[in-house]
Amino acid sequence: MDKVLNQIEPFNPEDFLILIVDDISKNLQLVVEILDEVGYATTFAISGKQALERVKIAHPDLILLDLMMPEMNGLQVCEKLKSDANYAEIPIIFLTASDEQEDLLQAFKMGAVDYVTKPFKSGELLARVKTHLELKRTKDALKMAYAELEKLANTDPLTGVANRRALLNFGEQEFYRAQRYHCPFSLLIIDLDYFKKINDSYGHDIGDLALKTVTEAVNKAIRKIDLLGRFGGEEFVVILPGTKLKDACIVAQRICRLISEVSLSVEQKTLNMTASIGVAAYNKKDKTINEIIHRADQGLYQAKNQGRNQVVVYDIGTVENG
Repeated sequence: MDKVLNQIEPFNPEDFLILIVDDISKNLQLVVEILDEVGYATTFAISGKQALERVKIAHPDLILLDLMMPEMNGLQVCEKLKSDANYAEIPIIFLTASDEQEDLLQAFKMGAVDYVTKPFKSGELLARVKTHLELKRTKDALKMAYAELEKLANTDPLTGVANRRALLNFGEQEFYRAQRYHCPFSLLIIDLDYFKKINDSYGHDIGDLALKTVTEAVNKAIRKIDLLGRFGGEEFVVILPGTKLKDACIVAQRICRLISEVSLSVEQKTLNMTASIGVAAYNKKDKTINEIIHRADQGLYQAKNQGRNQVVVYDIGTVENG
């Protein structure tokens, strides 16, 4: 966490845009002058409706919002913004001449981060603005760092596809979805033929290049909703949501063909590759995702035994070439 915080740039008002919303022009002018003096970029709106339009265009970093306005008051504006995922994270500070506790409580319930009572001193306004901008910036940095950590935890570092952990998590989600909604899904296990020979003959750098190249080939054969991941070594898994066994077999055949078309130039030689693929699908008798993985693995084993470079479908009670 300290490392993330240390990477945040020093606070500079010029980096931030603040939207001021007030139906009284002299109030607007006063706030704009205070903010402009220290370097903040500003934009303004004179009504709640105009404020909502301005937010969509300007994407401000913070909003100073008058509580009491005709037609659409500050609470209504706040409620609309907080209900929209695109703008819900923008900090809102209310400007109010009211000291009614009920109004202030309602403001916080709607999602406001703070309020400033009119008439206010410029120092107080600037201090509150800076505090909430810094808090938002820290929150955004931590969110980005968390997302990066989450990505690293779920990504194979060599190929950039999902790792075993991510595959199993996604597989379990699809499994429970299939159980609950009776929708199909299928699973492929892909193993590169004679990969150990590639590593032994040409070295691990060429082996790594082969894995990356095969990953690119497989990605061409699947949809965006499908998940490709490296299960370990030269073994890959593809999870196909909403896909019946016969359709999964077609995908597997396409993958098999694309991998066989891959060629690498190594030491003035052309290195070709092939893969064996086992295919299985969800069955209502299954109790866990591991049962589907096991059947696909059995299919893969058969494909290897029958000469490699082929697809074998392993359904409950039956084994057949794809």
